[in-house]
Amino acid sequence: MIQEIHDNTGASASVSLNKTRPIGTYTVNLAEGLPVGRVDFVDSPEVDGERIVFHTEVDRKFGGRGLAGLLVREVLADSIRTSVTIVPLCPLFAGHLKRHGDEFVADGGKFRPPTPADIALVRRATKLHVSFPR
Repeated sequence: MIQEIHDNTGASASVSLNKTRPIGTYTVNLAEGLPVGRVDFVDSPEVDGERIVFHTEVDRKFGGRGLAGLLVREVLADSIRTSVTIVPLCPLFAGHLKRHGDEFVADGGKFRPPTPADIALVRRATKLHVSFPR
């Protein structure tokens, strides 16, 4: 577990990290342990300490509770704690960093824009990753 958090309703949740290769995931779980959202990423095999964030998703049944924003903030906070540079392919992350990037950098965070090589890496990783129905 990275940290216990509370959504807009005051309900407890936690964010955990699974660094499985090729695709790692941060997952937000409700207090009962029910996973309700995720952020998927690929750690760059060529540049140590770069994390390409490419997908954020929260179960629609839990929409409006601020869980996507909590996930974004927790992933960014973890990147500061672990000195990881964020490469935001995910539109939610890119938008957040466009609005709050100066604050993130002032707090010790690092990010850079994605390149075509980053996009190609994510495409290769997602082709290799077999997804099973839930």
